[in-house]
Amino acid sequence: MLTIVALFAILILVLFLPFLVKKVEENLEIFLFTMGLLAVTASAQWAWPLVFEGLVEPIKITLAVLIAGLLFKFLRPAARKAVGAAVSAIGIKAFAFAIVVLLGFVSSVVTAIISALLLVEVIDCMKLDREDEIKLVVVACFAIGMGAVLTPLGEPLATIVISKLKGEPYHASFWFLFEEFWHYVVPGVLAFGVLAAVIVKKGPEGDTLSEDRAEGIPDILLRTAKTYLFVMALVFLGTGFKPIIDAYISKLPPEGLFWINSISAILDNATLAAAEVGPSMSESQLAYALLGLIIAGGMLIPGNIPNIIAAGKLRIKSKEWIRVGVPLGAAAMVIYFAAMLAFGA
Repeated sequence: MLTIVALFAILILVLFLPFLVKKVEENLEIFLFTMGLLAVTASAQWAWPLVFEGLVEPIKITLAVLIAGLLFKFLRPAARKAVGAAVSAIGIKAFAFAIVVLLGFVSSVVTAIISALLLVEVIDCMKLDREDEIKLVVVACFAIGMGAVLTPLGEPLATIVISKLKGEPYHASFWFLFEEFWHYVVPGVLAFGVLAAVIVKKGPEGDTLSEDRAEGIPDILLRTAKTYLFVMALVFLGTGFKPIIDAYISKLPPEGLFWINSISAILDNATLAAAEVGPSMSESQLAYALLGLIIAGGMLIPGNIPNIIAAGKLRIKSKEWIRVGVPLGAAAMVIYFAAMLAFGA
């Protein structure tokens, strides 16, 4: 009983301190790593296989972030020219559709982080009206967050889910999430692309968004190190919270998990996945839980990595994001919930 009480205390700290304390938010990776160590200690889960997993599991996504980041830096001038040429060739609305869909799908390969940085460059080049640009950024981040779940290279949420389900009964491999979720993700990304084409208008009527500064090599290396530590922290948190998952979360109805996970609007969805997902969950619970996390994660800036990157570099305020993200995310959750009830999940 003391173990469960201690784990719930750690879980409350994990869920709310990053939202309430700015210093914790600014040093999230170190904070989550510390909480992961405490959770594993409290649940008496320490073993050499866990240490090995914590060291090895982050390598793939960390390398993807590093390689894609370096390539992006050196190809950046060519990419900016390509944006201008594409807009001239196919028009602003067709380009908005194409870029949202493209970034949504490639995020599972180049990572959600790089897709968000590419989005920032595209927005900086397009020079639309500020309100239209904000709408386009929010819609694109929903698509990126959704598409990135298809492989463990996409974002930490996918990485940690694969790590936690690789044993019995799921035996999750690299393509597990693609096989299980492509039929949810593909229509969603395409729908966000259509919405992007509808909302953009040609030419600025006032202020436009602009990137705060170009990234240097030190920025890329720092982000790479943070990604490694973040995923390692999630591995430890997932293992440490296993008694809570088995005793409580695995017994919740799938529909309840979907709506409970709307809390990922204010809390990083990868952290919530580490606290919730486990092999004791049924396929239906897993589908509802992950889709709830993925969709709600786009509603507010703290909910997902691409939101944080795009909003930070383009200087989008929380109130500006809320005006677009909350109604869009709420509508998407209602539509997905109704579809899953109608067609089964």
